[in-house]
Amino acid sequence: MPENTTLQRVAIVTGAARGIGAATAVRLARDGFAVAVFDLDEAAGARTVETIEKEGGRALAVGCDVSDADQVEAGVARAAAELGAPAALVNNAGILRDNLIFKMTPQEFDAVIGVHLRGAFLMAKACQTYMVDARWGRIVNMSSAAALGNRGQSNYSSAKAGLQALTKTLAIELGPFGVTSNCVAPGFIATEMTEATAERMGITFEEFTDRYARSIPVRRGGRPEDIAQAVSFFAREEAGFVSGQVLYVAGGPKG
Repeated sequence: MPENTTLQRVAIVTGAARGIGAATAVRLARDGFAVAVFDLDEAAGARTVETIEKEGGRALAVGCDVSDADQVEAGVARAAAELGAPAALVNNAGILRDNLIFKMTPQEFDAVIGVHLRGAFLMAKACQTYMVDARWGRIVNMSSAAALGNRGQSNYSSAKAGLQALTKTLAIELGPFGVTSNCVAPGFIATEMTEATAERMGITFEEFTDRYARSIPVRRGGRPEDIAQAVSFFAREEAGFVSGQVLYVAGGPKG
């Protein structure tokens, strides 16, 4: 291990095996962080680790169900032991269980709230101890434009709106200890998750993307790298006076 790695800050990114999470993990590694790649499937996370290591970075794949308190505690402890105390946390893990309210089951609602909102709470709770001790930390929660309401997503929209409130509360509670908390709210982003949505709708992903692009002022869908750039800003030393904010990255005004 190089001598200067003891000074290297460590970031944890959840749901980092693919899509926005993977792009964010790679970007933070390029920014100088060692990155713990959390995902339900540790083997899938290894692909992101390989990308980071090929570019000369340090990374670790950790299998973790973020809705499970014991797994979160164990996963964060492992990341701290093998990479170093977490200084930045990106709560990106998420699932979809879309359905109209009259069809949605309690299990579908609870599953989405459990991963998105409970998972972010558990991860923040586990990581803040290290950040408070260090008197420096960055928490970035991944919300969505769906926080404003979206047909067929009462579970997802509720979770994403809750994340915005959690973000502001963490900013108030942890600010005195040098820890900022901010929120990125993506609009339409081309990922495997949105591809699955198009498939459920019975249309091609190209048709799905074109439909959204026509309603976006910049006339294109977003890319995972667009979101990673925003997270990168919030994670920087220079962003220390920015906290409790929600940044919509959606190609046009939201909120």
